[in-house]
Amino acid sequence: MEPVLTVENLSVRIAGLHILQGVSFPVAPTGVTVLLGRNGVGKTTTLRAIVGLTPRNGEVRGTIRMGAQSLLARPTYRLVRSGLGYVPEDRCVFAGLTVAENLRLAERRGAEAAYDRVFALFPELERRARQRAGSLSGGQQQMLAIGRVLLNENRLLLIDEPTKGLAPKVVTEVTEVLERVAESMPVLLVEQNLAVVRRLAKDAVVLAAGQVAWAGDAQELLLETALTKSLLGVGTGEPHRGPEQAAATGKDAN
Repeated sequence: MEPVLTVENLSVRIAGLHILQGVSFPVAPTGVTVLLGRNGVGKTTTLRAIVGLTPRNGEVRGTIRMGAQSLLARPTYRLVRSGLGYVPEDRCVFAGLTVAENLRLAERRGAEAAYDRVFALFPELERRARQRAGSLSGGQQQMLAIGRVLLNENRLLLIDEPTKGLAPKVVTEVTEVLERVAESMPVLLVEQNLAVVRRLAKDAVVLAAGQVAWAGDAQELLLETALTKSLLGVGTGEPHRGPEQAAATGKDAN
């Protein structure tokens, strides 16, 4: 089957820092493709480049295609309207607005919002519809961030570190939801918790020093303890949480 997304020779410079240096990989049209690597290698930068959120002082070269459609040089709002859903690492909920208002802002003009799907996956959001998003727990805010993109039909979801900083019980809940979501739409996932990766991922791409160091079957990678340790710096049974790396803009270049 043809990839839903193709990244070829992607190079990204931000404020003079050469963060990505010729990254190439496909995203399968089904299941979860996970983007792995130590902190600071360019995982978040890759997602931001795909969705058109590279900072103004950044430079992006290469090819990014969703099907036959080129994504480079297209504004983010057009990419979203064409079916590219994005859940950022920092969630970006509107703290002063209620849960219902956050969801309403995500509705796409001319399309029916799938509230039934969102509330079936996250019943907590329906119960807390009138609560301000800033007063939610971290796990509830993550549910809201994922729920916003699931209001709409998407050709591909980009999800950045969905379990970061969450309690183990919430990690399990979020993982179960992503497992169900991936049954109906492909996901490109950045995730450091290898237990979550083991459960969700079909394909894996590992970045090192801004380049692809390994690509292939995710489960095969996780079986190779020595390889996983050399590429990620961790064993296959433990999540890796290192200090955040920052580009000159002050944003996470992870």
